This record gives sequence, structure tokens and C-alpha cells, in this order.
Amino acid sequence: MHPSVTRWKKLARTTALSLLAAAATVGVVAGPAVAADGNVAWTVRTASNGYGEARSSYSYNVNPGGAVDDAMVVANRGPAPLTLSVYAADGFTTDAGQLDLLTRDKKSVAIGAWAKPKAGSVVVQPGKTAQVPFTISVPGNATPGDYVGGILTTLTQADQAEGINVDRRLGIRIKLRVGGELKPNLAIEGLHVTYGGSANPFSKGDATVTYKIHNVGNAALSGQQAVSVSGPFGVLRVRAKDIAAPPELLPGESWDVSVPIAGVAPAVSLAATVTLTPLLTDASGSTTSLKPVQVTAHGWALPWMLVLVLVVLVAAAVGAYLYRRRNRTQRKVREDARVRDAVAQALRGQEPQTS
Repeated sequence: MHPSVTRWKKLARTTALSLLAAAATVGVVAGPAVAADGNVAWTVRTASNGYGEARSSYSYNVNPGGAVDDAMVVANRGPAPLTLSVYAADGFTTDAGQLDLLTRDKKSVAIGAWAKPKAGSVVVQPGKTAQVPFTISVPGNATPGDYVGGILTTLTQADQAEGINVDRRLGIRIKLRVGGELKPNLAIEGLHVTYGGSANPFSKGDATVTYKIHNVGNAALSGQQAVSVSGPFGVLRVRAKDIAAPPELLPGESWDVSVPIAGVAPAVSLAATVTLTPLLTDASGSTTSLKPVQVTAHGWALPWMLVLVLVVLVAAAVGAYLYRRRNRTQRKVREDARVRDAVAQALRGQEPQTS
């Protein structure tokens, strides 16, 4: 194997391990997050203070120019002293619909830049805990709306077998709403419908409706979806069942959706309608349904076998017509020739010849 290929494989494995740790431990599950590998194990949880006890994550409402002070508790579950790096990072939604945090080498522009731990590292003795205080300072010109990030602890360990360093990350989510006018809004973009019929021109087929959900507002939003397809004037309508809910999208994020619908009649013209109801969750965890967004797009649902049969029949009819027309033309040409011959013979005083 070429050395460059080996290096790329090792790099990919390092990245995958780092992101896997983050995805598995940076979440909103209740209780402390745990990282363990052999004799190295630690947990992180929110500190108990004026913001609450046994919180699963951090959630704040702060006006531009304001600040909050909080702390994370780190516990060493291993037999040896543990030194962990501490930093903050912006959050994003992965293609799998899970929250992840930027790695340390990626630049953060929001919570990852506003949240500052009191120290860049923490040493925790075996069986002990240590508090990691941090401050979030919101700039005075921060745009109102929702921001998501996290506070992370990291441990870099050498993998002797692979000859690489593996970063293990463990952290807690931070959700911050900056005060000001909240403009929650989801858009449906790129709506498209395709149809696949069967060999039987009179049987029903399957349609696929695809589109993109785009968070064009300034609030984190999830949503409820309803998708249907119908023929002209809304007849023969079929509604999709069991549509998976999209993840909560941060402002500016988008999510691709593909919805299969079975039992669609080949109604020639097909209309796909998507209704999306945005769901806004506040700091207390209660959810509010907002005004639905509805978009319709059109496509073709042709019974291709029937169309093929009609094309063949039309082609046969046209061929027969042309054949008959050709025969009539040839007969007329022959008859005209006989008339001309008869006239010519008559003018010469000869009896016309008969055939």
C-alpha cells in the first residue's frame, strides 16, 4: 500500500473517533456524560447553582452586551490523575440529524467565541471532582435569536498500534437566546415530484416527493410535516404516512427530505403539496406550533404503457392513411395518363385503344 494512502486512512480514523466521541456524549440526555477507555474514565455534568440542579444542559436568555457565569463539574473515575483540556465550540446539525460541536482546530464565531473557561485545562485527582467555571459574554452587536454550542473537555492519547494521536471529547450543550425580536421561520425549497408507474397501464404506481427545509429565521426550530399528491383539481389525493420529523434546525441550517408515497393513480398531471408546521421550543421546554407553511409543485404521472400503446395505434393509423393516399394518387396518375392517350388518339382520327 502506498504510504500516502496509509496516512490518509490513519487521519480518517483519528477524525472518526473524535467525532464519534462528541456525537455520543455532547447531547441533552439527562444525567452526566461519560467517557471511558481502559483505565481512563471521566464524567461531566452541570454545576448546581442559581440556574438549577441536575440540569441536562445549559440554557440562557441574555441581552446583547450581557454575560452569564456558570460552571461544569468534571469527575475522575480512573485510578490516576487526569489532565484535560477545556474549550468552547459552536454547534451544528450533522447529516444524521444529531448535534455536534466543532473541533478545536475549527474557528467558532458565536458561543465558541463568547464562552471562555477560567482555565484552558483542569487536573482532576482519582475519585475526585473539579469545577470548571466559565463566562459567556454576549457582544453588544450580537444578532437576536438562538445560538447553540458547548463547553468541552478533551484528552489526547497516543495509539501506539496505529501510530496516531486520538482525541476524545466530552462536553455539555449550551443553548443561548440573545434578546431582541425573534423571527422564527421555516421555508420549503426545491419541491419536486416524480412518478414511477407499473407495466399495467391501469394500475397505481409510486411517487417520490423531495424538498429542502431551510431555517430562514433566527430561532431554532423543528417541525411537523404533511405531504400529499393528487390529480387535476385535487382528485385522487393520496397522503404520505409516517413521515420522520426533521431535527431541530439552527438558524441558517437546512435539511433534505425525500418522502415516498405508494398507491398513486397515473392521473397524467400530478400535484404535490407539502405543509410544514414550525415548532418553537422555549427555555422551559414547552413547544408552540407556529403558522403552517404550504407549497405545491406539479409533475407528470403518465401511464407509460398506455401512452406507448396509443403511440403505436396512432402510428399505425397514420401509416394506413398514407398508404391509402399513395394508392389513390397512383391510380389517379394512371387514369390521367389513359385520358391523355385517348384524347391524343382521337385528335389523330384513331380509335382509342382499350386495355
